[in-house]
Amino acid sequence: MYIAAFIYKPGEADEEFHRLSAMIDEVATSLPGFVGAESWRSADGSLVNASYYWRDEASLKAFATAPQHLDAKRQFRKWYGGYHVVISKVERAYGDGAFEHFVPDSRQPKMR
Repeated sequence: MYIAAFIYKPGEADEEFHRLSAMIDEVATSLPGFVGAESWRSADGSLVNASYYWRDEASLKAFATAPQHLDAKRQFRKWYGGYHVVISKVERAYGDGAFEHFVPDSRQPKMR
């Protein structure tokens, strides 16, 4: 599993930003390797982390090269005060089981 974390300083979001953002989410969810997404905002609101989870690297690459995504990338200066992307390969995931997450607990036996 892979995580693409898009960390950015929010700027002014206009109608085109919202349109492209919705299209990017549609592209992500349409890919067979898409697992889920979650977003976090720093306590002071100065940074947002939008993380997309992928079953395989091919799906992540398909997302990164989708025309809608490339269009948004070309225009990022209109909507962001800066950004940073972190691509990670998940080796382990675990928790106390108090809530479900789309990344399975790697300590639990696999269901067959």
